[in-house]
Amino acid sequence: MSAEYNDILHLPHHVSSCRPQMSMRDRAAQFSPFAALTGYDSAISETARLTDRRIELSEDAQEYLDRKLKWIRENLTSHPSVTITYFIPDLYKDGGSYVSHTGQVQYVDDVARVVGMVDGTSIPLDDIFNYSGAIPDDE
Repeated sequence: MSAEYNDILHLPHHVSSCRPQMSMRDRAAQFSPFAALTGYDSAISETARLTDRRIELSEDAQEYLDRKLKWIRENLTSHPSVTITYFIPDLYKDGGSYVSHTGQVQYVDDVARVVGMVDGTSIPLDDIFNYSGAIPDDE
Protein backbone atom coordinates (compact mmCIF):
# COMPACT_ATOMS: atom_id res chain seq x y z
CA MET A 1 0.00 0.00 0.00
CA SER A 2 1.20 3.46 -0.78
CA ALA A 3 2.61 5.49 2.09
CA GLU A 4 1.11 8.73 0.82
CA TYR A 5 -2.35 7.90 2.34
CA ASN A 6 -1.17 6.61 5.70
CA ASP A 7 -2.15 9.89 7.37
CA ILE A 8 -5.87 9.51 6.48
CA LEU A 9 -6.17 5.76 6.31
CA HIS A 10 -7.34 5.23 9.89
CA LEU A 11 -9.40 8.38 10.39
CA PRO A 12 -13.05 7.90 11.46
CA HIS A 13 -15.73 7.96 8.72
CA HIS A 14 -17.18 11.44 8.24
CA VAL A 15 -20.88 11.83 9.15
CA SER A 16 -22.61 15.07 8.11
CA SER A 17 -24.23 17.08 10.84
CA CYS A 18 -26.65 18.86 8.49
CA ARG A 19 -27.74 16.10 6.08
CA PRO A 20 -29.46 12.80 6.92
CA GLN A 21 -27.45 9.68 6.26
CA MET A 22 -28.43 7.86 3.04
CA SER A 23 -29.73 4.32 3.40
CA MET A 24 -27.62 1.48 2.01
CA ARG A 25 -30.36 0.74 -0.54
CA ASP A 26 -30.42 4.32 -1.85
CA ARG A 27 -26.67 4.41 -1.90
CA ALA A 28 -26.50 1.20 -3.91
CA ALA A 29 -29.09 2.56 -6.36
CA GLN A 30 -26.65 5.27 -7.39
CA PHE A 31 -24.44 2.61 -8.89
CA SER A 32 -27.14 0.46 -10.54
CA PRO A 33 -26.89 -0.04 -14.30
CA PHE A 34 -28.41 2.64 -16.49
CA ALA A 35 -31.35 1.49 -18.64
CA ALA A 36 -30.44 3.08 -21.95
CA LEU A 37 -33.40 1.51 -23.76
CA THR A 38 -36.24 2.63 -21.52
CA GLY A 39 -39.47 0.93 -22.59
CA TYR A 40 -37.71 -1.69 -24.71
CA ASP A 41 -38.89 -4.59 -22.53
CA SER A 42 -42.52 -3.45 -22.65
CA ALA A 43 -42.31 -2.96 -26.44
CA ILE A 44 -41.02 -6.52 -26.85
CA SER A 45 -43.79 -7.86 -24.58
CA GLU A 46 -46.44 -5.95 -26.57
CA THR A 47 -45.12 -7.33 -29.86
CA ALA A 48 -45.14 -10.87 -28.49
CA ARG A 49 -48.72 -10.56 -27.18
CA LEU A 50 -51.01 -12.64 -29.36
CA THR A 51 -54.32 -11.41 -30.72
CA ASP A 52 -57.07 -13.26 -32.58
CA ARG A 53 -58.08 -12.40 -36.10
CA ARG A 54 -61.68 -11.32 -36.60
CA ILE A 55 -63.71 -14.07 -38.26
CA GLU A 56 -65.81 -12.87 -41.19
CA LEU A 57 -69.19 -14.58 -41.08
CA SER A 58 -70.69 -16.18 -44.17
CA GLU A 59 -74.13 -15.08 -45.35
CA ASP A 60 -75.65 -18.26 -43.92
CA ALA A 61 -74.02 -17.68 -40.54
CA GLN A 62 -75.21 -14.06 -40.54
CA GLU A 63 -78.78 -15.16 -41.35
CA TYR A 64 -78.60 -17.67 -38.50
CA LEU A 65 -77.54 -14.89 -36.10
CA ASP A 66 -80.33 -12.66 -37.42
CA ARG A 67 -82.90 -15.39 -36.68
CA LYS A 68 -81.57 -15.72 -33.12
CA LEU A 69 -81.65 -11.94 -32.66
CA LYS A 70 -85.24 -11.91 -33.93
CA TRP A 71 -86.15 -14.50 -31.28
CA ILE A 72 -84.47 -12.36 -28.61
CA ARG A 73 -86.46 -9.28 -29.74
CA GLU A 74 -89.72 -11.25 -29.61
CA ASN A 75 -88.96 -12.41 -26.04
CA LEU A 76 -87.53 -9.20 -24.53
CA THR A 77 -90.29 -8.93 -21.93
CA SER A 78 -89.03 -12.11 -20.26
CA HIS A 79 -85.38 -10.88 -20.35
CA PRO A 80 -84.03 -14.10 -21.90
CA SER A 81 -80.78 -15.41 -20.45
CA VAL A 82 -78.19 -15.83 -23.20
CA THR A 83 -74.48 -16.18 -23.73
CA ILE A 84 -73.18 -13.81 -26.38
CA THR A 85 -69.75 -14.40 -27.90
CA TYR A 86 -68.36 -11.27 -29.49
CA PHE A 87 -65.14 -9.74 -30.79
CA ILE A 88 -63.32 -6.96 -28.95
CA PRO A 89 -60.79 -5.17 -31.20
CA ASP A 90 -57.36 -4.62 -29.66
CA LEU A 91 -56.57 -0.97 -28.97
CA TYR A 92 -52.88 -1.23 -29.85
CA LYS A 93 -52.46 -3.71 -32.70
CA ASP A 94 -54.33 -5.63 -35.39
CA GLY A 95 -56.74 -8.26 -34.20
CA GLY A 96 -58.41 -8.58 -30.85
CA SER A 97 -60.04 -11.26 -28.74
CA TYR A 98 -63.29 -13.16 -28.54
CA VAL A 99 -65.09 -13.04 -25.21
CA SER A 100 -68.36 -14.50 -23.98
CA HIS A 101 -70.80 -12.70 -21.73
CA THR A 102 -73.71 -14.46 -20.06
CA GLY A 103 -76.67 -12.53 -18.75
CA GLN A 104 -80.22 -11.41 -19.32
CA VAL A 105 -80.99 -9.25 -22.35
CA GLN A 106 -82.73 -6.00 -21.46
CA TYR A 107 -82.99 -4.33 -24.88
CA VAL A 108 -81.86 -4.37 -28.49
CA ASP A 109 -81.11 -0.87 -29.83
CA ASP A 110 -81.08 -0.84 -33.64
CA VAL A 111 -80.08 2.83 -33.82
CA ALA A 112 -77.03 2.50 -31.56
CA ARG A 113 -76.56 -1.09 -32.86
CA VAL A 114 -76.09 -2.65 -29.41
CA VAL A 115 -77.58 -5.39 -27.28
CA GLY A 116 -78.06 -4.14 -23.72
CA MET A 117 -77.85 -6.54 -20.84
CA VAL A 118 -79.60 -6.21 -17.45
CA ASP A 119 -76.18 -5.89 -15.75
CA GLY A 120 -75.38 -2.77 -17.83
CA THR A 121 -73.12 -4.39 -20.42
CA SER A 122 -73.57 -3.12 -23.99
CA ILE A 123 -72.46 -5.40 -26.80
CA PRO A 124 -72.11 -4.03 -30.35
CA LEU A 125 -74.35 -5.94 -32.78
CA ASP A 126 -71.68 -5.83 -35.50
CA ASP A 127 -69.16 -7.64 -33.27
CA ILE A 128 -71.41 -10.55 -32.24
CA PHE A 129 -70.17 -13.95 -33.35
CA ASN A 130 -72.70 -16.25 -31.66
CA TYR A 131 -75.71 -16.42 -29.35
CA SER A 132 -76.39 -19.43 -27.15
CA GLY A 133 -78.43 -20.28 -24.10
CA ALA A 134 -82.24 -20.07 -23.94
CA ILE A 135 -82.50 -19.41 -27.68
CA PRO A 136 -83.99 -22.31 -29.63
CA ASP A 137 -81.73 -23.46 -32.47
CA ASP A 138 -84.58 -24.20 -34.84
CA GLU A 139 -86.16 -20.74 -34.81
